[in-house]
Amino acid sequence: MTTSPFPQSPSPQIVAQLDQRILTLSFNRPERKNALTLAMYSALAELITQGDSDAQVRVIVLTGSDEFFTAGNDLMDFMNEPNIHPNHPVVRFIDALRHCKKPVVAVVRGHAVGIGTTMLLHCDLVYVAEDARLQMPFVNLGLCPEYASSYLVPRLVGQQKAAELLLLGEPFSGVDAETMGIATKAVPWDELTEYARAKIARLAQQPPGAVQRSKALLRASTLSAVEASLKAEYAGFAEGLASDECKESVTAFFEKRAPDFSRF
Repeated sequence: MTTSPFPQSPSPQIVAQLDQRILTLSFNRPERKNALTLAMYSALAELITQGDSDAQVRVIVLTGSDEFFTAGNDLMDFMNEPNIHPNHPVVRFIDALRHCKKPVVAVVRGHAVGIGTTMLLHCDLVYVAEDARLQMPFVNLGLCPEYASSYLVPRLVGQQKAAELLLLGEPFSGVDAETMGIATKAVPWDELTEYARAKIARLAQQPPGAVQRSKALLRASTLSAVEASLKAEYAGFAEGLASDECKESVTAFFEKRAPDFSRF
């Protein structure tokens, strides 16, 4: 069994490999906990779109490293282009993943923060280590939920639990993610690779037309609601980015101190 690059990744921080009709896209920025830069988002958008249209590819896999799936947005990089518009790298990634016709599988170890958790809502299968640490700390940063999480999370876990996850922004485990339906299966850390590999290999051997038609049907009933949720979240996120609350949170992050929201 051999692996090969597919295609040349636009960013060295996103590693693309094609093996047995499975396209694996790995976050590769360990020195920054796999925090996603705008260049990484652009590369992911391009690679997902190419994989979706290439007959060699039947399954797309998103994964990170042993300690970090991703720490979420690179705050400094993101603040350099805070205006949300259709060609924004984050928006292009969001659209590429949610419109992908082929099945997408996430394999998650370590920390999955912010969009590291919300992107899982748009994957078809999600396999996590039992001790993975997921978190949606948008409110903690003076922001609001994104990637249609304000719609999809309550649909999965109920209104009150969603409020706890999103308003308090506290971390939860891979086991919790499975219980809540955010993950397909939580597996012991040392068993995750083989477990996920077997499921992904079987998925790649399924009849591809039937898989894609079934995926489309599974998502058809939520398409308009997800679209509406995204539109509202983009507006709320832009408002949050311009707020003094967000500025205090980002300043505190870089000053390595707790933010002080007492004056708001």
